[in-house]
Amino acid sequence: MHHKRLILTALFTALIIVGSYIRFPLPPIPITLQTLFVLLSGFLGGSSMALFSVAIYLLLGIIGLPVYSGGGGIGYLLGPTGGYLFGLIFAAFVAGIAGNFKAKEKKPRHYLILLIVCGIMATLLIYGCGVTWLKISRSLSWRAALQAGMLPFLAGDVIKLIAAIQMARSFHLRIERFLDTSLA
Repeated sequence: MHHKRLILTALFTALIIVGSYIRFPLPPIPITLQTLFVLLSGFLGGSSMALFSVAIYLLLGIIGLPVYSGGGGIGYLLGPTGGYLFGLIFAAFVAGIAGNFKAKEKKPRHYLILLIVCGIMATLLIYGCGVTWLKISRSLSWRAALQAGMLPFLAGDVIKLIAAIQMARSFHLRIERFLDTSLA
């Protein structure tokens, strides 16, 4: 079963990388799909798999591989997007709380509520880290940081959250079957 978890972790890491390349450049922070895949990795893989996927993604970028939306290197963590990248760690963990829920089929309404609450909290954590770092790194007022680093992204993040929830509800059984040790 460990090799199957490694395969899924690598898949989620790859999806986060691909999501960072699907972008709409909006200075100073581009709109990307990486948050969709961070949420999905948590919703489907649970906290530990999501954390490992995001950690691998961040480490690949830190060593210089061009996996971030604008390239790679530690400079991206120190630039205006660094807070958002760092916030992905917390978001992965919180989204993974929904993925860790064992009674998805027995209590689908509880699972849906957990997906919504964890997804909103994960998104707010990304904003919290991102907007705070944007304010500090660009010497902005809170108002300017919120206007540049959160408001333009709200509608898109709601759509990404809805998409991640729908995909999690559609694919969680397949992921569970894939990871089932009796099938190994």
